[in-house]
Amino acid sequence: MGAIGFFVTIFAANFLKKTGFFMRTKLSQFGFELPKKLIAQYPAPNRDESRMMVIHRDTGKIEHRVFKDIMEYFGEGDVMIFNNTKVFPARLYGQKEKTGAKIEVFLLRELNHDARLWDVLVDPARKIRVGNKLYFSDDNDNEVLVAEVVDNTTSRGRTIRFLYDGPQEDFERDLYTLGNTPLPKYITRPAEDSDKERFQTVYAKEVGAVAAPTAGLHFSKELLKRLEIKGLEFAELTLHVGLGTFRPIEVEDLSKHKMDAEYFKVPQKAVDVVNVAKEGGHKVCSIGTTTMRAIETSVSAERLLKPAEGWTNKFIFPPYDFSIADAMVTNFHLPKSSLLIMVCAFGGFDLVMEAYQEAIKEEYNFFSYGDSMLII
Repeated sequence: MGAIGFFVTIFAANFLKKTGFFMRTKLSQFGFELPKKLIAQYPAPNRDESRMMVIHRDTGKIEHRVFKDIMEYFGEGDVMIFNNTKVFPARLYGQKEKTGAKIEVFLLRELNHDARLWDVLVDPARKIRVGNKLYFSDDNDNEVLVAEVVDNTTSRGRTIRFLYDGPQEDFERDLYTLGNTPLPKYITRPAEDSDKERFQTVYAKEVGAVAAPTAGLHFSKELLKRLEIKGLEFAELTLHVGLGTFRPIEVEDLSKHKMDAEYFKVPQKAVDVVNVAKEGGHKVCSIGTTTMRAIETSVSAERLLKPAEGWTNKFIFPPYDFSIADAMVTNFHLPKSSLLIMVCAFGGFDLVMEAYQEAIKEEYNFFSYGDSMLII
C-alpha cells in the first residue's frame, strides 16, 4: 500500500468511527436506565390524548405535544400507512391432567387449521411433556377445551392439538371465550375487560397478532375522520406481530442477530396509494415499527413500494437507508430492543437517544400503553 492509500485508509477509518458506523452496530450502545414507574400499566383515558414527542431530524428540535396535534404536521395528499393486524386472546389458563397443576398456555400461531395444531409457549415448561393433556375450563369450572401436547419445539415451546369434534366456528368461539388479552409481561396487572378494546387498534381487521401494533393505539375513530377530511390518504397492510419482535437480543454484534419470521401482506391497493404520494412529493408516514418492517421488505428496484406476501425476518439497524417512509409514529421502547434500534436507524442515533433522555426527564409513559413519538 502506498502512502496515499495508507492515509486514505486512516481517514476513512476515523470518519467511520466519528460518524458512528462501527459504534452503532453494537448492542451496548442502545442501553439506558428506565425508572419502573414510567412503564405504563394502563392507556391514556382517551386514545388521541396521550402525549406525543415530536423530533425533527433536520434541525434536532424536540417538541412536546398531544397526539391529536399530529394533524398539524401533515396535509392534503400525504399518506399514513397502518398495520391492520388484529390481536386474538392468546393467553389461556388451564390445568394439567392428573396433578391439576395450573398451566399458562400462550398461543403463538395456528400450524394446521383442520388438525387444530398450534405452536404455543407453556409456563411452567418443566411440567409439560409430550403426551400430557391440558384442560381448560370456564369461570364456572365447566370443562370447555382439551389439548394434547404432541411435540417439544424449544425450552418453553410446545406443539399442541386441541381435541375438539365440533364445527370450526364453535371451536373458535370457545377459544376466544376462554382466552385472555395477551398483555406483555411488563404490564404486571391481570388483563381486564377494557383491555379487549384498548389493546387493539380501532382499524384492526386481520386476526393473527399476539401483540398490538402499539403506535396505532393512539388513533381514535374521530381523529382518523378529521385526518381524512383534511385530505390525507390511508394505506393498510398486514403484519401479524409475534413475540419474536420482543425477544431480547443476545449478541453484541447486531449484524449477527436473527429476527423471528412474521407473516405480512402488502396489497396492491396500498402500493398504489403510497407510490402516487411518493411520486407526487407528498409525505409518507409509517405508523409503527411493524409497518416499517413490512414496507422495507417490499421495496422495488425503483425504490417504490411493491405488493408482497410471505414471511419477513428483516432486522433494521444503523446504518440503514430507508426507501419508503419519510416520517414515523412509534412508542417509547425497551432498552437494547430491536424496536429501539430501528427507531435510531430512522431518526438518527444521537437525536433519538437524546429524545429518550428527555422523555425520562419529562416522565413520558413507556411501552405498549405508553406515549408516542413522531419523527419527521
